[in-house]
Amino acid sequence: MEKPDILPGGYRAAVWRNFKRNNLAFGGLCIVSALIVTAILAPLIANNKPYIYVSEKGVYFPLFFNHSELKDADLRSGAYPGFKIFPPVPYSPSEYDLSFIVLPPSAKHIMGTDEQGRDLASRMIHGTRVSIFIGFIAVFLYVMIGIVVGALAGFYGGKADMVISRLIEIVMCFPTFFLILTILALWGPSLLSVMVVIGITGWTGIARIVRGEFMRLREADYIVSAKAAGAGDFRVIFTHMLPNALPPVLVSAMFGIASTILIESSLSFLGFGVQPPTPSWGDILSQSRDFIDFAWWLTLIPGFAIFITITAYNLVGDGLQDAFDPKSVIHRR
Repeated sequence: MEKPDILPGGYRAAVWRNFKRNNLAFGGLCIVSALIVTAILAPLIANNKPYIYVSEKGVYFPLFFNHSELKDADLRSGAYPGFKIFPPVPYSPSEYDLSFIVLPPSAKHIMGTDEQGRDLASRMIHGTRVSIFIGFIAVFLYVMIGIVVGALAGFYGGKADMVISRLIEIVMCFPTFFLILTILALWGPSLLSVMVVIGITGWTGIARIVRGEFMRLREADYIVSAKAAGAGDFRVIFTHMLPNALPPVLVSAMFGIASTILIESSLSFLGFGVQPPTPSWGDILSQSRDFIDFAWWLTLIPGFAIFITITAYNLVGDGLQDAFDPKSVIHRR
Protein backbone atom coordinates (compact mmCIF):
# COMPACT_ATOMS: atom_id res chain seq x y z
CA MET A 1 0.00 0.00 0.00
CA GLU A 2 1.41 3.37 -1.07
CA LYS A 3 2.12 5.90 1.60
CA PRO A 4 0.05 9.07 0.98
CA ASP A 5 1.99 12.16 0.00
CA ILE A 6 1.95 14.49 3.00
CA LEU A 7 2.71 17.52 0.82
CA PRO A 8 1.18 16.98 -2.63
CA GLY A 9 3.18 18.98 -5.15
CA GLY A 10 5.99 19.67 -2.69
CA TYR A 11 6.64 22.22 0.03
CA ARG A 12 6.33 25.29 -2.19
CA ALA A 13 2.99 24.15 -3.55
CA ALA A 14 1.75 23.56 -0.01
CA VAL A 15 2.86 27.04 1.05
CA TRP A 16 1.11 28.59 -1.96
CA ARG A 17 -2.11 26.65 -1.23
CA ASN A 18 -2.09 27.83 2.37
CA PHE A 19 -1.43 31.40 1.29
CA LYS A 20 -4.34 31.38 -1.18
CA ARG A 21 -6.69 30.18 1.55
CA ASN A 22 -6.06 33.44 3.40
CA ASN A 23 -8.43 35.78 1.58
CA LEU A 24 -7.05 38.96 3.14
CA ALA A 25 -3.45 38.03 2.30
CA PHE A 26 -4.37 37.04 -1.26
CA GLY A 27 -6.28 40.30 -1.66
CA GLY A 28 -3.20 42.17 -0.41
CA LEU A 29 -1.08 40.34 -2.97
CA CYS A 30 -3.48 41.40 -5.74
CA ILE A 31 -3.19 45.04 -4.63
CA VAL A 32 0.62 44.81 -4.46
CA SER A 33 0.71 43.23 -7.93
CA ALA A 34 -1.53 45.99 -9.32
CA LEU A 35 0.76 48.64 -7.80
CA ILE A 36 3.85 47.01 -9.31
CA VAL A 37 2.20 46.85 -12.75
CA THR A 38 1.12 50.49 -12.39
CA ALA A 39 4.66 51.53 -11.43
CA ILE A 40 6.17 49.71 -14.43
CA LEU A 41 3.60 51.00 -16.92
CA ALA A 42 3.20 54.51 -15.47
CA PRO A 43 4.46 56.33 -18.61
CA LEU A 44 1.98 54.32 -20.69
CA ILE A 45 -0.94 55.02 -18.35
CA ALA A 46 -0.44 58.74 -17.69
CA ASN A 47 1.23 60.88 -20.36
CA ASN A 48 0.42 63.92 -22.47
CA LYS A 49 1.80 62.25 -25.59
CA PRO A 50 -0.41 59.93 -27.68
CA TYR A 51 0.44 56.34 -28.48
CA ILE A 52 -0.16 57.05 -32.16
CA TYR A 53 -0.79 60.20 -34.19
CA VAL A 54 -1.92 59.95 -37.80
CA SER A 55 -1.90 63.16 -39.87
CA GLU A 56 -1.60 64.12 -43.51
CA LYS A 57 2.20 64.18 -43.11
CA GLY A 58 2.49 60.63 -41.84
CA VAL A 59 2.12 58.25 -38.92
CA TYR A 60 3.89 59.08 -35.64
CA PHE A 61 4.37 57.35 -32.31
CA PRO A 62 5.17 60.31 -30.00
CA LEU A 63 5.04 58.31 -26.77
CA PHE A 64 7.69 55.86 -27.94
CA PHE A 65 9.89 57.95 -30.25
CA ASN A 66 11.12 61.54 -30.39
CA HIS A 67 9.95 63.12 -33.62
CA SER A 68 11.78 66.39 -34.31
CA GLU A 69 8.80 67.91 -36.11
CA LEU A 70 6.57 67.23 -33.08
CA LYS A 71 9.03 68.30 -30.39
CA ASP A 72 7.32 70.19 -27.54
CA ALA A 73 4.03 70.13 -29.45
CA ASP A 74 0.74 69.97 -27.55
CA LEU A 75 -0.96 67.32 -29.64
CA ARG A 76 -4.20 67.72 -27.71
CA SER A 77 -4.76 71.17 -29.21
CA GLY A 78 -6.64 71.79 -32.43
CA ALA A 79 -3.43 72.94 -34.09
CA TYR A 80 -2.60 69.29 -34.79
CA PRO A 81 -5.66 67.69 -36.43
CA GLY A 82 -5.69 63.99 -37.14
CA PHE A 83 -6.28 60.61 -35.56
CA LYS A 84 -4.84 60.25 -32.03
CA ILE A 85 -4.95 57.65 -29.29
CA PHE A 86 -3.95 59.02 -25.87
CA PRO A 87 -3.22 57.12 -22.63
CA PRO A 88 -6.12 56.71 -20.16
CA VAL A 89 -4.80 59.76 -18.24
CA PRO A 90 -3.68 62.21 -20.97
CA TYR A 91 -1.55 64.40 -18.71
CA SER A 92 2.09 64.54 -17.69
CA PRO A 93 2.83 64.60 -13.92
CA SER A 94 4.80 67.86 -14.31
CA GLU A 95 2.41 69.57 -16.75
CA TYR A 96 1.09 72.91 -15.48
CA ASP A 97 -2.25 74.44 -16.39
CA LEU A 98 -2.89 77.65 -14.44
CA SER A 99 -6.48 77.80 -15.69
CA PHE A 100 -7.30 74.62 -13.73
CA ILE A 101 -5.91 75.36 -10.27
CA VAL A 102 -7.20 73.33 -7.27
CA LEU A 103 -10.20 71.86 -9.06
CA PRO A 104 -12.13 68.92 -7.56
CA PRO A 105 -12.42 65.58 -9.37
CA SER A 106 -14.29 65.84 -12.65
CA ALA A 107 -14.65 64.09 -15.99
CA LYS A 108 -11.58 65.91 -17.31
CA HIS A 109 -9.41 65.42 -14.20
CA ILE A 110 -10.66 62.28 -12.46
CA MET A 111 -8.74 63.02 -9.23
CA GLY A 112 -8.76 66.80 -9.52
CA THR A 113 -5.81 69.16 -9.79
CA ASP A 114 -3.34 70.69 -7.35
CA GLU A 115 -2.33 74.27 -6.59
CA GLN A 116 -0.32 74.50 -9.82
CA GLY A 117 -2.93 72.98 -12.09
CA ARG A 118 -1.20 69.61 -12.36
CA ASP A 119 -3.37 66.53 -12.81
CA LEU A 120 -3.45 64.62 -9.52
CA ALA A 121 -4.19 61.24 -11.14
CA SER A 122 -1.05 61.49 -13.26
CA ARG A 123 1.06 62.50 -10.27
CA MET A 124 -0.34 59.65 -8.16
CA ILE A 125 0.35 57.09 -10.89
CA HIS A 126 3.93 58.27 -11.38
CA GLY A 127 4.35 58.59 -7.61
CA THR A 128 3.68 54.86 -7.41
CA ARG A 129 7.02 54.30 -9.13
CA VAL A 130 8.87 56.16 -6.39
CA SER A 131 7.18 54.27 -3.55
CA ILE A 132 7.57 50.83 -5.11
CA PHE A 133 11.11 51.49 -6.37
CA ILE A 134 12.39 52.82 -3.05
CA GLY A 135 10.61 50.07 -1.12
CA PHE A 136 12.11 47.22 -3.11
CA ILE A 137 15.62 48.63 -3.60
CA ALA A 138 16.09 49.78 -0.01
CA VAL A 139 14.78 46.49 1.40
CA PHE A 140 16.94 44.52 -1.05
CA LEU A 141 19.99 46.43 0.18
CA TYR A 142 19.40 45.83 3.86
CA VAL A 143 18.29 42.23 3.34
CA MET A 144 21.60 41.49 1.57
CA ILE A 145 23.57 43.20 4.36
CA GLY A 146 21.53 41.44 7.05
CA ILE A 147 21.93 38.01 5.45
CA VAL A 148 25.71 38.30 5.18
CA VAL A 149 26.20 39.70 8.69
CA GLY A 150 23.71 37.32 10.33
CA ALA A 151 25.11 34.29 8.47
CA LEU A 152 28.64 35.03 9.65
CA ALA A 153 27.51 35.44 13.25
CA GLY A 154 25.30 32.37 13.30
CA PHE A 155 27.63 30.04 11.40
CA TYR A 156 30.93 30.78 13.13
CA GLY A 157 29.66 31.75 16.59
CA GLY A 158 32.26 32.50 19.25
CA LYS A 159 34.13 35.80 18.95
CA ALA A 160 32.64 36.56 15.54
CA ASP A 161 29.14 36.22 16.97
CA MET A 162 30.02 38.37 20.00
CA VAL A 163 31.47 41.20 17.90
CA ILE A 164 28.63 41.18 15.37
CA SER A 165 25.97 40.97 18.09
CA ARG A 166 27.45 44.00 19.86
CA LEU A 167 27.52 45.88 16.52
CA ILE A 168 23.85 45.04 15.94
CA GLU A 169 22.95 46.28 19.43
CA ILE A 170 24.86 49.54 18.91
CA VAL A 171 23.11 50.24 15.60
CA MET A 172 19.74 49.40 17.13
CA CYS A 173 20.32 51.93 19.92
CA PHE A 174 20.14 54.83 17.45
CA PRO A 175 16.64 56.18 16.67
CA THR A 176 16.38 55.08 13.03
CA PHE A 177 14.24 57.93 11.75
CA PHE A 178 16.39 60.64 13.32
CA LEU A 179 19.54 58.90 12.08
CA ILE A 180 18.08 58.96 8.56
CA LEU A 181 17.24 62.66 8.90
CA THR A 182 20.79 63.40 10.07
CA ILE A 183 22.44 61.54 7.19
CA LEU A 184 20.10 63.12 4.63
CA ALA A 185 20.85 66.56 6.06
CA LEU A 186 24.55 65.89 5.43
CA TRP A 187 24.24 64.18 2.04
CA GLY A 188 21.32 66.16 0.71
CA PRO A 189 17.90 64.71 -0.10
CA SER A 190 17.56 62.67 -3.29
CA LEU A 191 16.09 59.39 -4.48
CA LEU A 192 19.46 57.63 -4.22
CA SER A 193 20.16 59.06 -0.77
CA VAL A 194 16.82 57.87 0.60
CA MET A 195 17.35 54.33 -0.72
CA VAL A 196 20.95 54.05 0.51
CA VAL A 197 20.24 55.53 3.94
CA ILE A 198 17.26 53.25 4.58
CA GLY A 199 19.31 50.34 3.28
CA ILE A 200 22.27 50.89 5.60
CA THR A 201 20.13 51.53 8.69
CA GLY A 202 17.53 48.76 8.42
CA TRP A 203 19.63 45.59 8.30
CA THR A 204 19.74 44.78 12.00
CA GLY A 205 16.39 42.99 12.18
CA ILE A 206 17.25 40.74 9.23
CA ALA A 207 20.68 40.02 10.71
CA ARG A 208 19.17 38.86 14.01
CA ILE A 209 16.68 36.62 12.21
CA VAL A 210 19.37 35.02 10.02
CA ARG A 211 21.71 34.62 12.99
CA GLY A 212 19.04 32.76 14.95
CA GLU A 213 18.17 30.51 12.01
CA PHE A 214 21.81 29.66 11.34
CA MET A 215 22.45 28.84 14.99
CA ARG A 216 19.46 26.49 14.85
CA LEU A 217 20.57 24.85 11.60
CA ARG A 218 24.33 24.54 12.03
CA GLU A 219 24.07 21.35 14.13
CA ALA A 220 21.52 19.70 11.82
CA ASP A 221 22.48 16.27 10.45
CA TYR A 222 22.59 17.36 6.82
CA ILE A 223 24.92 20.28 7.67
CA VAL A 224 27.26 18.01 9.63
CA SER A 225 27.20 15.55 6.69
CA ALA A 226 28.01 18.32 4.20
CA LYS A 227 30.99 19.41 6.28
CA ALA A 228 32.16 15.80 6.62
CA ALA A 229 31.94 15.40 2.84
CA GLY A 230 34.42 18.26 2.45
CA ALA A 231 32.06 21.13 1.55
CA GLY A 232 33.61 24.53 2.21
CA ASP A 233 32.12 27.16 4.48
CA PHE A 234 30.85 29.25 1.54
CA ARG A 235 29.02 26.30 0.03
CA VAL A 236 27.56 25.18 3.34
CA ILE A 237 26.31 28.71 4.14
CA PHE A 238 24.81 29.66 0.80
CA THR A 239 23.82 26.27 -0.63
CA HIS A 240 22.68 24.25 2.37
CA MET A 241 21.80 26.64 5.19
CA LEU A 242 20.57 29.86 3.60
CA PRO A 243 17.67 28.35 1.57
CA ASN A 244 16.26 26.88 4.79
CA ALA A 245 16.68 30.18 6.64
CA LEU A 246 14.92 32.33 4.02
CA PRO A 247 11.20 31.94 4.91
CA PRO A 248 11.31 34.22 8.00
CA VAL A 249 13.54 36.63 6.03
CA LEU A 250 10.92 36.90 3.28
CA VAL A 251 8.21 37.58 5.85
CA SER A 252 10.31 40.30 7.49
CA ALA A 253 11.14 41.78 4.07
CA MET A 254 7.43 42.20 3.29
CA PHE A 255 6.88 44.10 6.52
CA GLY A 256 10.08 46.02 5.75
CA ILE A 257 8.77 47.21 2.38
CA ALA A 258 5.67 48.59 4.10
CA SER A 259 7.83 50.38 6.69
CA THR A 260 10.12 51.74 3.98
CA ILE A 261 7.21 53.20 2.00
CA LEU A 262 5.94 54.87 5.19
CA ILE A 263 9.43 56.25 5.95
CA GLU A 264 9.82 57.60 2.40
CA SER A 265 6.39 59.23 2.57
CA SER A 266 7.25 60.78 5.93
CA LEU A 267 10.59 62.07 4.64
CA SER A 268 8.96 63.54 1.52
CA PHE A 269 6.26 65.10 3.69
CA LEU A 270 8.99 66.82 5.73
CA GLY A 271 10.91 67.87 2.62
CA PHE A 272 13.84 65.46 3.11
CA GLY A 273 12.73 62.83 0.62
CA VAL A 274 12.41 62.79 -3.14
CA GLN A 275 12.70 66.32 -4.46
CA PRO A 276 10.42 68.04 -7.02
CA PRO A 277 9.65 67.80 -9.84
CA THR A 278 9.69 64.02 -9.21
CA PRO A 279 6.23 63.20 -7.84
CA SER A 280 5.87 61.14 -4.68
CA TRP A 281 2.88 60.48 -2.47
CA GLY A 282 4.49 62.10 0.56
CA ASP A 283 5.35 65.24 -1.42
CA ILE A 284 1.78 65.46 -2.79
CA LEU A 285 0.45 65.14 0.76
CA SER A 286 2.88 67.79 2.00
CA GLN A 287 1.83 70.31 -0.63
CA SER A 288 -1.82 69.86 0.32
CA ARG A 289 -1.38 71.29 3.84
CA ASP A 290 -2.32 74.83 2.81
CA PHE A 291 -5.52 73.63 1.12
CA ILE A 292 -6.74 71.00 3.58
CA ASP A 293 -9.79 73.05 4.59
CA PHE A 294 -11.36 73.12 1.12
CA ALA A 295 -9.37 70.85 -1.24
CA TRP A 296 -10.14 67.51 0.42
CA TRP A 297 -8.97 65.42 -2.55
CA LEU A 298 -5.37 66.63 -2.23
CA THR A 299 -5.18 65.09 1.24
CA LEU A 300 -7.56 62.16 1.02
CA ILE A 301 -6.27 60.54 -2.19
CA PRO A 302 -2.51 60.33 -1.39
CA GLY A 303 -3.24 59.53 2.25
CA PHE A 304 -5.58 56.71 1.24
CA ALA A 305 -3.01 55.39 -1.28
CA ILE A 306 -0.31 55.25 1.42
CA PHE A 307 -2.71 53.53 3.84
CA ILE A 308 -3.88 50.92 1.32
CA THR A 309 -0.33 50.16 0.15
CA ILE A 310 1.07 49.69 3.64
CA THR A 311 -1.95 47.60 4.67
CA ALA A 312 -1.59 45.39 1.58
CA TYR A 313 2.09 44.66 2.28
CA ASN A 314 1.36 43.92 5.93
CA LEU A 315 -1.44 41.52 4.92
CA VAL A 316 0.92 39.73 2.54
CA GLY A 317 3.51 39.51 5.31
CA ASP A 318 0.94 38.05 7.73
CA GLY A 319 -0.17 35.58 5.06
CA LEU A 320 3.38 34.44 4.37
CA GLN A 321 4.03 34.05 8.08
CA ASP A 322 1.03 31.72 8.42
CA ALA A 323 1.77 29.91 5.15
CA PHE A 324 5.39 29.14 6.13
CA ASP A 325 4.31 27.77 9.52
CA PRO A 326 5.36 24.07 9.45
CA LYS A 327 2.20 22.98 11.28
CA SER A 328 0.09 24.90 8.80
CA VAL A 329 1.92 23.39 5.81
CA ILE A 330 1.44 19.84 7.07
CA HIS A 331 -2.12 19.97 8.40
CA ARG A 332 -3.91 22.27 5.95
CA ARG A 333 -4.24 20.00 2.98
